[in-house]
Amino acid sequence: MRVFLNPGHDPLYDSGAVNAELGLRECDVAADIGARVKLYLELVGMEVFLMQSDNLAWESCHIERWNAAVTDEANKWCADIFISLHCNAADGEAHGTETLIYACGGRAERLARTIEQQITRSLGTTDRGVKERPELIVLHATAMPAVLVEMAFIDHLPEARLLVEKADVFARAIARGVTDYESVFEKPDFS
Repeated sequence: MRVFLNPGHDPLYDSGAVNAELGLRECDVAADIGARVKLYLELVGMEVFLMQSDNLAWESCHIERWNAAVTDEANKWCADIFISLHCNAADGEAHGTETLIYACGGRAERLARTIEQQITRSLGTTDRGVKERPELIVLHATAMPAVLVEMAFIDHLPEARLLVEKADVFARAIARGVTDYESVFEKPDFS
């Protein structure tokens, strides 16, 4: 299986959500967990392409162009699945894990559910569910099942600490979600 991993945001141009109290940036959390997920998936024999930043796409400092560069790369690489990793933020009180998809009823929903279940079971985060977000370019411009994982709320102090202290647990849960998904769609070997 070929997995395209997209840790959200960029350290130089768009760090994403921030937890000022801990000095924690979404881009750094996503990059750390993304690198760990890549390692775990490669250990089980999957091909993984990890892409967080592309300075050529950022020359115009336009977020839509950056997202198009990511989805174009995933499509050119012929990934089997696309996973974008993010941290949520709201009011400092909201908490939990949610996974975003283009539309319910397909392989992306199955992938989202397996990842969501693994994270919530492994870390005890609240299951906020799988939600449709068809307007997100990383979900509608990809030619393969695509999910955007909001791992936890970075502005909720207990979850921000989880993102740092349990980064490896998040990574293993996401990787297990991918292997759970893959096992459902493996082709039988008739040789």
